[in-house]
Amino acid sequence: QVKLVESGGGLVQPGGSLRLSCAASGSIFRLKTAGWYRQVPGKARDLVAGISDTGSTNYADSVKGRFTISRDNAKNTVYLQMNSLKPEDTAVYHCNIDLGYGNYWGQGTQVTVSS
Repeated sequence: QVKLVESGGGLVQPGGSLRLSCAASGSIFRLKTAGWYRQVPGKARDLVAGISDTGSTNYADSVKGRFTISRDNAKNTVYLQMNSLKPEDTAVYHCNIDLGYGNYWGQGTQVTVSS
């Protein structure tokens, strides 16, 4: 069984920064691809950033230049550094990992950007 625990969300003022973490535990051989998604009420869950097993990254246009996804394979942890946050970044952020033999989601962490 695999469990993902997200942390780092919260309330921040516009222009501020947050760092989200997603720690995977359980029957893990090696993380393959991983990603951060976000969802607001009434809308679909959208990809924010993804990272491959080789370290290649991709970002939604709305966050390019502001967000950075990274991974620590030794800790089975994926991070999302979010800078220059805007009110429109407010959402529940979920991490997703693909182990090759299963795909898993975290429970989500709320990010609220407001003055």
